[in-house]
Amino acid sequence: MLRSGYPRRQSINLVPGVPIPKEAALREQKPPAALTRHGFQTGLASTVAVVLVAAQPSPVWGEALAEAAEGYRPMMTEQIDQSLAGARLLRERIAVGDLEGAKTAWVDARIGWERAEVFTSGFVPDLDREIDAWPNALLGFHAIEAKLFGAQRTDVQPETDALVFHLEDLDVKVRHLQLLPQRLLNGLARLAYEIGESKVAGGESNFSGTSLNDMRNNVDGIDLAYRTIFAGAVDAGAPELAATIRQQIERLKALVAVPDLKSLQSEKLRAASEELIVMLQTAAPKVGLRAPSLEEIAQ
Repeated sequence: MLRSGYPRRQSINLVPGVPIPKEAALREQKPPAALTRHGFQTGLASTVAVVLVAAQPSPVWGEALAEAAEGYRPMMTEQIDQSLAGARLLRERIAVGDLEGAKTAWVDARIGWERAEVFTSGFVPDLDREIDAWPNALLGFHAIEAKLFGAQRTDVQPETDALVFHLEDLDVKVRHLQLLPQRLLNGLARLAYEIGESKVAGGESNFSGTSLNDMRNNVDGIDLAYRTIFAGAVDAGAPELAATIRQQIERLKALVAVPDLKSLQSEKLRAASEELIVMLQTAAPKVGLRAPSLEEIAQ
């Protein structure tokens, strides 16, 4: 996920030719008028530059979204459990020097993690940094990846122990944290932004060659979260917009359903992710939520 202070943000430009400012400067500056250097559709770009005042949610909307978020919890817990199981198997394989077995376990652990990033970015950003920092990671998945796949080494016991520890912590938190629909909507928008910017620019898991799988699992995570939590409310409040959002998610799925990164249509994927964000921003007030701001999406 996008995270403040990590080198991966340096590759994301919000305005042509202007590098990402440091976090302190970013907080002081007004958001630019477009989410990326490509901009959004005419008439909708202003929704990116401002934080829309939230509509006061009716009790019906609030209860419906809260109930839907609770329905999402077991699905997300299952994904994190899968990731933790893979990390534990990874620890077992490296303990006996099984390089190929360790690689397989690492890949398996990534699947659940990438699908759960709608939650992790909005609720546990510190754990998100510990588990999935990149590209210059000292801990987490990508520090292990560099040694296993890059250097063909299994001397990653300390890094793997730390990964298991943090995933166990995450496994507890996902069962007990209050799932606020606003934060989950923010997580949806943020993950769509990441797919269209930092990941499409060259991939996240270069050593393992699973960057395309990362993006596919991210889109699957967006699809699952949207359908489970928000689709019913948006369909009731704005059925035409709801249909458009569903079509846009299917479009994202189609764009990442390619055989390799070379076949990825980067500009189309970037534009599709931007358009989905604007649609989510437009839908938010219709279900009593605040549209995610640029800072919330790009942090």
